[in-house]
Amino acid sequence: KAAENGKQVAMLVPTTVLAQQHFSTFKERLAPFPMNVEMLSRFRSEKEQKEIVEEIRDGRVDILIGTHRLLSADVQFKDLGLLIIDEEQRFGVVHKEKLKQLRTQVDVLTLTATPIPRTLYMSLSGARDMSTIDTPPEDRLPIKTYVAEYDERLVRDAILRELDRGGQVFFVHNRVIGIGVIAEQLRKLVPEANLAIGHGQMPEEELEAVMYNFAEGKYDVLICTTIIESGIDIPNANTLIVNHADKFGMAQLYQLRGRVGRSAARAYAYLLYEKHNPLSSDAHDRLQAIAEASELGAGFQIAMRDMELRGAGEILGARQSGHIAAVGFDLYCRLLSQAIEQQRAQRSREDAEPARLWQSPLIDLPIQAQIPEEYVADSALRLKLYRRLADVDNIEQVEELEKELRERFGAPPPALQNMFYLLRLKVAATRARLEAIAVEDGRIVIKFGRDDPALQSQLTVQFNGRVRAARDRAWLAGPQVDEQWRAHLLEVVSGIRIANEAE
Repeated sequence: KAAENGKQVAMLVPTTVLAQQHFSTFKERLAPFPMNVEMLSRFRSEKEQKEIVEEIRDGRVDILIGTHRLLSADVQFKDLGLLIIDEEQRFGVVHKEKLKQLRTQVDVLTLTATPIPRTLYMSLSGARDMSTIDTPPEDRLPIKTYVAEYDERLVRDAILRELDRGGQVFFVHNRVIGIGVIAEQLRKLVPEANLAIGHGQMPEEELEAVMYNFAEGKYDVLICTTIIESGIDIPNANTLIVNHADKFGMAQLYQLRGRVGRSAARAYAYLLYEKHNPLSSDAHDRLQAIAEASELGAGFQIAMRDMELRGAGEILGARQSGHIAAVGFDLYCRLLSQAIEQQRAQRSREDAEPARLWQSPLIDLPIQAQIPEEYVADSALRLKLYRRLADVDNIEQVEELEKELRERFGAPPPALQNMFYLLRLKVAATRARLEAIAVEDGRIVIKFGRDDPALQSQLTVQFNGRVRAARDRAWLAGPQVDEQWRAHLLEVVSGIRIANEAE
């Protein structure tokens, strides 16, 4: 659509092999349309690259597919309208921001099966829009995944089992130094197999020939680095063996596993680690998460687990993961929401109003409030519902959402009822311009954020001694051990709101 409207489209991919694959697919599918599709990568000669760069500058290229070569200083777009980043987890912040700076008004579409923690959190927090594809292609089967110590008998059996059914095998060893030694060991271990080696430091013509011949079925086993990680589509390869799997990141392992099982045949993945070398706790967690997330479309689940293990990173900085424990998750969300709201406000008017979410008081009460997994089983759906709950800012929205969940999933369990209570309390406290509601020394304390003698007197009289007030706060009198304190607290906060509105 962007190209039809006269805008140029740039597609950034991480590897030359994937760039070639996309280029061939785009050329084939867009052949009936008057669109010029080009590719920039090291598979192009220097002369061809210069000609393509000139065509880009003149606007004669409609769709450009390329690797990091797109980020070079000599690549100048005439009218870039859309940037597509494929396999986004393979790029750093600097790479992506550099291309966005080519124009201030560029639509960005990010494609990934396993978003990095920063991108995932930006989507969940509202800084980015997100859509998910939950339906796998027809006839696809989940990949059987095994985690085990490296054992030559296991490797031989896995390779022969695949060859016996006419398939092919990926053997991943992510060190160019030593990959030849591994190849020799496998040749001795499985002399029946025809082996080839592929890695990113090979001359481009040789690598292209190896990948082409493997895709054509001329080799049984491809011993390779993670160069196959990004988007390689060889339906006949249905067994993956990863050597030293504990050295890989979670998203890397998921992407590698996605290279098999791309047809109707059952695929197998073996994640192997060194014998007599105990796994670190982080490596154990990564491998366990991959093995457990074996169902189709588990990338979102993997990404969520990755964010839990690594943290959400810096939204405005360069780190794409990292812990936020120093400020706490609640304050982190508030600060992020404030920044987003203020930026949006500044676009529409010069004098931006304070962010709405920043005005929401801090509510810290001994109440378990959540959407239980047994009530909404799908983790992605639960996250979307949490996001909708966080966006509620009036009683009508609370009641509508409660009604919707009741109709979709049945009567809400106690933990969810607690959440709706807290939402009602939050709405009332926000309108009352309160600073916080929390438990201190066993008492529920309501903090005004200001010293208000008139409000103190009014609360004491209105609630007939059930509320005591002094300086910038009030607290509920008497024991708060039964359920009545909840209704009482909501009544008091509503009374403060009415008093403020009457001023």
